Amino acid sequence: MIYLDNGATSFHKPPQVHRAVAEAMRRCANPGRGGYRASIEASRQVYQCREEAGKLFGCAPDQVVLTHNCTHGLNLAIRTLIRPGDKVAISGFEHNAVTRPLNALGANLMICGRRLFDPQDTLERFQKALDAGVKAVVCTHVSNVFGYILPIGSISRLCRERGVPMIIDAAQSAGALPIDLAELGAAFIAMPGHKGLLGPQGTGLLLCGTTPEPLLFGGTGSESIRQQMPDFLPDRTEAGTLNVPGIAGLAQGLRYLRHTGIATIAHRERREAKRAAEGLRRLGFQVFSGEAQLGTVSFLPNMDCEEAAQRLADRGIAVRAGLHCAPLAHESAGTLSTGTVRISFGHDSHPTQTQALLQAAAALP
Repeated sequence: MIYLDNGATSFHKPPQVHRAVAEAMRRCANPGRGGYRASIEASRQVYQCREEAGKLFGCAPDQVVLTHNCTHGLNLAIRTLIRPGDKVAISGFEHNAVTRPLNALGANLMICGRRLFDPQDTLERFQKALDAGVKAVVCTHVSNVFGYILPIGSISRLCRERGVPMIIDAAQSAGALPIDLAELGAAFIAMPGHKGLLGPQGTGLLLCGTTPEPLLFGGTGSESIRQQMPDFLPDRTEAGTLNVPGIAGLAQGLRYLRHTGIATIAHRERREAKRAAEGLRRLGFQVFSGEAQLGTVSFLPNMDCEEAAQRLADRGIAVRAGLHCAPLAHESAGTLSTGTVRISFGHDSHPTQTQALLQAAAALP
């Protein structure tokens, strides 16, 4: 199988990730719940993951909250900062993991920038919204549908200048683009463990520039006599037993990224995305591509997108079709009624993958 659905989850994990998960299941008990060897080893594995994340993302280990996924982290962040009726600026390319929590809270949304691959327009629209007065900004770093890289650094600078807190959805950028919590000055940065960070599913990180409010309440192994959640991180937002095998695997994924270099991975992804876009365009398909693009490309075949994806799957090419949980992004790009076929490259991007994709796509009607 040629796997080109890394926007959903990375599938070919580094071998050390698999080994770490299995080893943790053999050696680790519940972290922070005992002074015996298996509990201490679990605590060590968890702290190593926080350390690796801190080294990669410019923050202290205790600023790293371990979550179930990026959606969990975004909900923590949004529930901390936003109240019903608050005016919130978002981009025109947000995932449902951002828009659904905001809609559930009854936030007043200002959509900023709907021109695909136009960072200047996006930045100008956010500046107008900030000048008009908003309670917070929530913005994706990279569109999960089109691979569009939004000008997060410039948007965060505008937020800092005006004292407006910012939440960054790094679901598609973590592991492929530089992210530094201290440099960006964001209130929160949420990311999944199972995509670009190459960890197992059921893991994620929330980098905290601000102390979040708890979303779940329960045992933490600390301050057990209190009936309120601890007021310090990371315990404040980590009620219940952690996914230690998943966290151990995630730590190895983070270590792999540091040793390989995220710039190397980004180069591979962007090179193959550009090659795929050019090849699909030569085949006569409508392709969505631009300069500000990472490793994801969407295109419109001359048939139903779901059927086209199934035909590619029948030829051993794994892609995704539909709305990709991001109807707002499709509305911005004019593809809400059709969806797209999405190709998303990953850390193991290689020209042979792109060649196989184009050969299979050439057989589509």
